[in-house]
Amino acid sequence: MSTPHIDISRHPILDAEYAERCRTQLDADGTLVLNGFFTAEAIAQVVAESTHREHDAFYADSTHNVYLTPSDPALPASHPFNRQVVSSKGLIADDQIPADSPLRDVYNDASFRAFLCGGLGVGEIHAYADSLSSINVHFAAAGRELGWHFDNSSFAVTMLLQAPEGGGSFDYVPAVRDADAGDMAYERVDAVLDGDVATRSLHFNPGDLVLFRGRNALHRVTPTVGPTTRMLVVFAFNDQPCVRLSESALLTFYGRIS
Repeated sequence: MSTPHIDISRHPILDAEYAERCRTQLDADGTLVLNGFFTAEAIAQVVAESTHREHDAFYADSTHNVYLTPSDPALPASHPFNRQVVSSKGLIADDQIPADSPLRDVYNDASFRAFLCGGLGVGEIHAYADSLSSINVHFAAAGRELGWHFDNSSFAVTMLLQAPEGGGSFDYVPAVRDADAGDMAYERVDAVLDGDVATRSLHFNPGDLVLFRGRNALHRVTPTVGPTTRMLVVFAFNDQPCVRLSESALLTFYGRIS
């Protein structure tokens, strides 16, 4: 049986045909929003346990390019590879998530992982081998944002915990590049950063599970507006075992290596 924190009546994750329908939609759209995946009781518990941890969050307050790589000094600052965007949200890491949190129950649940494998079309998924990366709660108070970027991984699994009064819009542009072909899509990236490309917005509410393929889709979260902090959980998995972030990546995202 799966964890009681998932609304099985709405989302029969034990049903292989349901997972296949989810995969079909994800493959077609690159996005999938499963409304009311978490129960209201579970969301309330997670928000209650997370709110007082906001001051413990690590805020990188960094700028970066959309590829999440170091700049290239051989290229001008105006080149799409070197253009900088702002990311100012904070996060608490996996080792800061309580042992009895519903987030941990769901993340470790075998039925949930099997459902994700079916929905994502992968043979298996694994937690990160480091102690920080697997479950993260993100905080974006007023004015904080996540700048335009491509994901390094082929899929992302997230859930909104608390919505702000305004802002915090998840905007994306699908099929900007073909990462597998080595396409950097410089002209297209420039156009997005200049505001010359129409963007889409993905709408979801607290408790909705979101699957997103962001390796080729440029995406961002706009600055939060109002006094309520936007809170979101990232369930990070790999399709290979024993994967850990590098020390440089850990320092960038968490400010520490363990």
